[in-house]
Order: sequence, then structure tokens, then C-alpha cells
Amino acid sequence: MPNDLPAYSNEIEHGDDYTVSFCLDFMNKRLRVDDYHGNVNAICARIAGLAQKHALTKVFIKSREEDWQTFLGKGGMLEGIYKGYFRGKDAYCMAFYWDLERRSSDYWMEEDRILQQVLALPSKPDRPAVPEHFTLRLARIEDSESLSHLYGQIFQTYPTPMNDPGYVAKTMRDGTVYYLVESQDVLISAASAEINTVYANAEMTDCATLPAFRGQGLMKLLMHALEEELIARRIICAYSLSRALSFGMNAVFYQMGYGYYGRLTKNCDIYDKYEDMNLWAKALSGP
Repeated sequence: MPNDLPAYSNEIEHGDDYTVSFCLDFMNKRLRVDDYHGNVNAICARIAGLAQKHALTKVFIKSREEDWQTFLGKGGMLEGIYKGYFRGKDAYCMAFYWDLERRSSDYWMEEDRILQQVLALPSKPDRPAVPEHFTLRLARIEDSESLSHLYGQIFQTYPTPMNDPGYVAKTMRDGTVYYLVESQDVLISAASAEINTVYANAEMTDCATLPAFRGQGLMKLLMHALEEELIARRIICAYSLSRALSFGMNAVFYQMGYGYYGRLTKNCDIYDKYEDMNLWAKALSGP
């Protein structure tokens, strides 16, 4: 990414007959449309122009149910469904590509094999106990330094600048909730919920555990804690995008009762390349 570009830019644009909220995501060379109202044809033309202007190779839109076939008719592809995203109503992930390499998955069959292994697992919805000598707690602003260090250790590349403590602190001030697990005051595992209060949903994300502490159920523990926090805040839909090549993270969500609703091709730059992401979603409570 050129040094003169920001990681991303969130913008709201008002046209003659539409409003669209989008993110120019320069780190991942994509344009993400999070919300829109008005003329879908005009929106489609505008976002295509923006993507080409900024040399972004993927666009994806969280479409309302009544519009996804219009986007399909414009050449979009249905990659997944965010169940319950709009206060209990589904959002349809419609994708457009401007680059063949970005459109083509390198590991699709292997990811299918991993998914089938995950779907064969038994359900394990119960919350595990906190292991002895470990501490589970809600993160505070002053934890941003240790959180950024953890993410910097785990991920060679990541879709957002989580190795920057200033960025982590900003996400907290903007409403993202983090839970963490410590052992002897050392941060060993963390996860977050990025909350959308307008539509009462949250993305379960930023999942990381030091390699030496994996396999102990810490991520399930963190997910349960985050879900309880979300329910207390009257959030009704939780979803997550998990690396399709990661058996462990997909297993966590499946065993906790999340449903699989699609796979987003080369959606973001994570670890060391653009990776396909599995979409999982769960209803936390009724609207």
C-alpha cells in the first residue's frame, strides 16, 4: 500500500436520488458498502466508478432483501447472507470484481474439505470454565498497547492496522468491545465485537491466541463472554468472517451454534495473502 494512502476512509455520499455509506479500504484494495438508500441503479454505477478510480479490485455490498436481485442483474455475485443483519432482516453480500486474480480462489476445494470436517463436529454450546491460573476480563483503553503487540505477533498481515495501539484505542472509543484472557498478567488471547447499534448487530472479530496456549478452549470462552455482553446491550445478531483455511476458528463458531452462510472470495489480506472468508451468523435474541 502506498505510504501516502490511509488504511481506509469511511464516507457518506448524497446523490440526487440516493445516499450511500461506504469504506474505501486501501489496505485490502476493496470498497465495502455498509448502508444505502434510494436508487439502486445509480448506486451501482457510482460504486463501480469509485472502485475504478481508486484501483480497488473488489466491491461488496450488504444488500437489502428487496435489492439483491437488482445487483445480481448488474453482474454482482451473491457470496453470502448476513442473517438478521438489519435488525433481524437479512443482508445479502453482493460482490463485484475488477481483477481476475482477485476473483479466482486458490484454495476453494481445500476450504470445502475443511468446512465438511467442521460441519461433522458435535455441537458444544455450553460455556467452558475459565482454566486455573487464567483470568478473563473486559479490556480497557490502557490494554491497547498489549493488544496491538499480540496482534502484531500473530498476524504477518491483517485487514486493519491492529498492530497500532492508537488504532486499537480508537476502535474502543468508537464502541468496539474487547475481551481478553491473561496468564500471570500476560495477555495470551483476545477477541472483539464491533457493534452496530443502528441495526443491532455485531461482528465477532480480531480473534488471536498465542500458539503455546491454543487448544484450551480460550476462544470459545471469549466468544461466550462477548455474546453475554452483546445480549445485555440488546444486540440481536452476531456474525463473523473466519479464514476458510482455519479449521479451529470455523469449528468454534459452528460448535457455538452459528450457521454457515457463504464464502467471500479473497475478501481481505490476512496472514500473508488475500484469503477466502467463511461467513457465520447467529441470532442472539428476538427483535
